[in-house]
Amino acid sequence: MVSRPELIASGIAVPEGPTWCPDGTLVVTSVAEGALYRIWPDERRKEKIASTRGGANSSALASDGGFIVTQNGGIDFRNLPMMPGSGIENYPLPAPDHIDAGLQRVMPDGSVARLLGGMQAPNDLTIAPDGTIYFTDPHAFPAPPGEPKARVMAMTPGGEIRTVADGFIMVNGIALEADGNLVVTEGNGLMRLSPQGEREWIIENVSDKHATDGIKLDRDGRIYMAASIDRGVRIVEQGKIVDHFQIEGEGFTTNLCFGGHDMRTLFLTDGPGNVWMMRDMPTPGLQLNIWPTPA
Repeated sequence: MVSRPELIASGIAVPEGPTWCPDGTLVVTSVAEGALYRIWPDERRKEKIASTRGGANSSALASDGGFIVTQNGGIDFRNLPMMPGSGIENYPLPAPDHIDAGLQRVMPDGSVARLLGGMQAPNDLTIAPDGTIYFTDPHAFPAPPGEPKARVMAMTPGGEIRTVADGFIMVNGIALEADGNLVVTEGNGLMRLSPQGEREWIIENVSDKHATDGIKLDRDGRIYMAASIDRGVRIVEQGKIVDHFQIEGEGFTTNLCFGGHDMRTLFLTDGPGNVWMMRDMPTPGLQLNIWPTPA
């Protein structure tokens, strides 16, 4: 039986991008602060390990023990309209320290370097077996007028950049299936995307509210969706929502990852400031690829 959500960290301003590490810790981003935090789940302890400035959105492990981070450039959550129940209106949030949007490398010692600049507002990422970084690049907040410009991008280990697909309304979470296809959240739905940009809906409308954010897969191919303002995690199998593990109270669940010694613990980042874990997931998470650090 899946355990009730356990609070393992608080006081992280808009946490996102959880990444399970080989040493048994969890690293999360703080979008509002522009920082990375390491969490020791069993000790309920956290420590700031890097300052990225801007808005550190999501992260992935690099082979040198550092991280790749999607940098959205900085979001002023203090002036951003949020749906009722988010809890953010009473949360102390810092003013954003805006920088160029793109990808960053966080080194093992906590120093930060720009890997790619000139993007719109990168949100989430996943790593392919060959080291290609696929990442979502939606619009900045609030949305600019005109035609939808959100897109999915790819960057090879050699630094080549290409647009996988564009014209999205609000592409956000992204994960890589075992067969090489991508799964992304688009608007309030869930979509499958080939590496060549062909797309098909899995679920076009998940809920009447904003209900999609980060996503991960288990070893059997089920899709786990951070439920945003609905909170908790939804599980999707063969195009249908088959379960919803909920977190009570106010907040907005932004992202998730599998971890633990058996990859059956689910970690959830939950704005405005908390990180939770749920033990004993029915199926272990799909092992994620590690970005190959250049020699």
